[in-house]
Amino acid sequence: MNGSLSSKEITEERKALARRRRASMLLVAPLLAFIFFAFVAPIASMLYRSVYNPAVVELIPETLEALSSWNGDGPPSENTRATLARELRGLAQDRRAGALAAAVNRAYPGASSLINSTARKMRSLSDDDLLNGAALLDKADKRWTQPELWRAIDEVGAVYTDNHYLTALDLERNADGEIQQRESARIYLQLYGKTLGMALVITLLCIMLGYPLAWYLSQAPSRKANLLMIFVLLPFWTSLLVRTTAWIALLQTNGVVNSVLQALYIIDAPLEILYTSTATIIAMTHILLPFMILPLYSVMRGLDPSYMRAAMSMGSKPLAAFVRIVLPLSLPGLSAGALLVFIISVGYYITPALVGGTDGQMISNLIAFHMQQSSNWGLAAALGSLLLVLILALYWTYDRLVGARNIRLG
Repeated sequence: MNGSLSSKEITEERKALARRRRASMLLVAPLLAFIFFAFVAPIASMLYRSVYNPAVVELIPETLEALSSWNGDGPPSENTRATLARELRGLAQDRRAGALAAAVNRAYPGASSLINSTARKMRSLSDDDLLNGAALLDKADKRWTQPELWRAIDEVGAVYTDNHYLTALDLERNADGEIQQRESARIYLQLYGKTLGMALVITLLCIMLGYPLAWYLSQAPSRKANLLMIFVLLPFWTSLLVRTTAWIALLQTNGVVNSVLQALYIIDAPLEILYTSTATIIAMTHILLPFMILPLYSVMRGLDPSYMRAAMSMGSKPLAAFVRIVLPLSLPGLSAGALLVFIISVGYYITPALVGGTDGQMISNLIAFHMQQSSNWGLAAALGSLLLVLILALYWTYDRLVGARNIRLG
C-alpha cells in the first residue's frame, strides 16, 4: 500500500459525491420551486407589465400601422381616419370600444366619451358608408381633426413604452418628445414621500416603545420573561383584520379614546382621529411593534450582564454605562428591527385602507386602486417596480452601513 487511491476508488468516490449532490438538490428543489413561483415569477411579470402595453395595438392594429407613416403635423390622411372608423365599428359591435376609450383617455382627457359616442354612431354603418370614414369622423366630432388626439392614440398604441414610469415619476413628454414635469396633478412623488415619512415615524415609535420593553424582558427572570413574551406574541395569534377593526372602534368619533378623553375633561369635543394619517401611524405601530421587539430581545438576551457591573464598579453611572456599552452591543438587533419595520410599513396595504381614509393612504393603496378599479395594470406595475427599487436601495444602504461597521469592529 503506497497510501494513494486507485483510479477505481477515485471514480467511486466521485460517483458517491455526485449522488449526495443530487440528493441535496432534490431536498432543496421544492423550496426553489416555491421561491420561483411565489416571488421570482410575479416580480418578473410585474417588471414586464410595466413596459409591455399590447392592449391598444390588439384593438386597432390597422390604424396604428397607418399612423406609423404620419409625421404628426395636422390630422392624418383620410385613409388612416377611414381605417379607424372601420375598426371603431368592429369594436362597437364586439362591445370593446370602452377598452380603447379608457386607454386613450389616460393620455388625452375627454377621449373616453368621444370614442364611445363615435363608436356608437359607426356601429350600424355599412362597408360602403365607411368608405368615406374620414368625413364621418369629422361629422361625429370636430376633435377628430386635432393632431393632439391622434398623437395620443399613437402614443398609447406603442407595444413597449416608458410612459408608465414617466407617469409614476410625475413626468410626461411634450409635443416634441422631450421629458418635462407633468402639468396636470402631481400626486405620485408626493405620495412616495408621504409613505416614506409615515414609515419613518412608525419605525421611530416602534424603537421608542420596543427598546425599553426588550431590555426589560432580557433582564427579567426567565419565568416572567416567558410570560411577558406571550403578550408580545399574542398579536400574531389574532387576525390582522380583527386588530385593525378594533382600532376603528377605538379611534372613531364616539369611540373609546374620545369617550375617555371627554370623561377626563381633557377635550371638549371629539377629536377627528379615524381616517387620518395619525390613525394609520397608531394602528401600524401597534401591529409592527413585535417585529421590533423580537430582534432586540434576541440580541440583548445574549449580552453578558457582567459588562454593566464592571463599568459601574469602575465609577460609571448606570445611564452612561448603558449608553456606552449596551447600546453599541444592541445595534445589530436595533438595525435589523428598524429595517424590518420600515420595509414592511412602506408596502403595507390593509391597515391604511381601513383606518387611514383619504388622508392616511400610502403608495400601496394607490397601486391597489389602479389594479382593481382603474384597470391600469401598466401604471400599477410601474409604481410597484419603483417601490421595489426603493426597498432594494434601502436594503443595500443598510447592508453597506452594517457591513462597514462590522469591518471596523473586526
